[in-house]
Amino acid sequence: MIILGTLVILCTLLLLGISVPLAFGGILIFLALMGGHDVTGYLPTGHWKMNSLVLLAIPLFIIAGAIMEKGRIAAPLVSLAELFVGHLKGGLSAAAVIASGIFGSISGSANATLTCIGGIMMPHLRKANYPEGLSAALIVSASPLGLLIPPSASHILYAWVAQQSVLKAFLSTVIPGLILITMLCIVNYICLRKVTNLNLGKKVDNFNLAFRSRSIRAFPAFMMPAIILGGIYGGIMTPVEAAGVAVIYAIPVGIYVYKGLTWSSFLATMRGAGVTVGVVMAMIFTVLIVSRFLVFEDIPSIAQEMVYSVSDNPIVILLMVNLVMILIGMLMDDISGLLLCTPLLLPIVQSVGMDPIHFAAVLGVNLGMANITPPTAPLLYLGSRVTQTPVNKMMKPTLIMIFFAWLPTLMLTTFIPELALFLPDLLLG
Repeated sequence: MIILGTLVILCTLLLLGISVPLAFGGILIFLALMGGHDVTGYLPTGHWKMNSLVLLAIPLFIIAGAIMEKGRIAAPLVSLAELFVGHLKGGLSAAAVIASGIFGSISGSANATLTCIGGIMMPHLRKANYPEGLSAALIVSASPLGLLIPPSASHILYAWVAQQSVLKAFLSTVIPGLILITMLCIVNYICLRKVTNLNLGKKVDNFNLAFRSRSIRAFPAFMMPAIILGGIYGGIMTPVEAAGVAVIYAIPVGIYVYKGLTWSSFLATMRGAGVTVGVVMAMIFTVLIVSRFLVFEDIPSIAQEMVYSVSDNPIVILLMVNLVMILIGMLMDDISGLLLCTPLLLPIVQSVGMDPIHFAAVLGVNLGMANITPPTAPLLYLGSRVTQTPVNKMMKPTLIMIFFAWLPTLMLTTFIPELALFLPDLLLG
């Protein structure tokens, strides 16, 4: 009865628009009022688990993403990509997908990715006469790519909760992320096949003055992901150190090179990033306490018994687990969904032989897709505001992206373990 009441209260609060930290705080109040549960006994657990150096990477990546967004560091990369592929049909929108993957991997935030890339790319796509609804839907569909393209702040959390290797969790999502990028570009191209009035740019010589000048201007921006990824996978830096380097590198580049920041606006950016960090860390704290309650009450075992009471077929079980992750992801953001799904569902998938590193990739695809899936779809409504496109124009192409890009990627990732395990096994053993 307590468990059912907990789930009902959580879903009700989230559907009413209550923020995730307050919603999980409401659950703790409910447990305290019902009696029989010493909620204060769970508080030290949340404090103890958050006292981890690994978590320091999350606020640092959030700050780096905020500086990148306000400092216009992504704009030169987009401009260079436009020069390369602007003359191809669907090339400009494909550039938006790739830019979302690059920016999302550093910022670790789908919201920041959508705001930055959507604000930069949408005017270019409108100028080139790309269909407004399709373009906005593609940008929204690509914004969660930061969950799949490393280094991902969400997978730092997953590795921390599941006690797995951070680098293996990073590598598990690389191939699914590349598959998703490819699928989004293909679906977009097919949707554009009957559009005949695109204003495509002229093909340019790769060695002309425009190419050289844009390449030089984009070089400092390109070096940021190169330094971070090279440092992590080269064994030079840990993810926490790489996040710190990203912040230190982004500040002078944003202020002195691209001049999107001034020292006064930098302070405002840091205040905004600080608010985001505070919300995220408070959310992690409250979700951890509720997760501890679920484990203490043996909810994972109860859930496993319920699943096996329906079917003991591994395929059916994995499909049911995917459905649960999608539903959870539709109600809350990716970090909260990850913290809730990991202790609840990891024992179930392990019981049918799924590797925890494989589950990291499946979880990332699920939560990314859930954030753009109607009717809740928080990224869809944010994308409508960012791109200034009505939701009704975006709805059909968004559903097309979900059914023909996201779902195939999810099924491939779920039922072909090698897609997630090949790189971790190859590079780390």
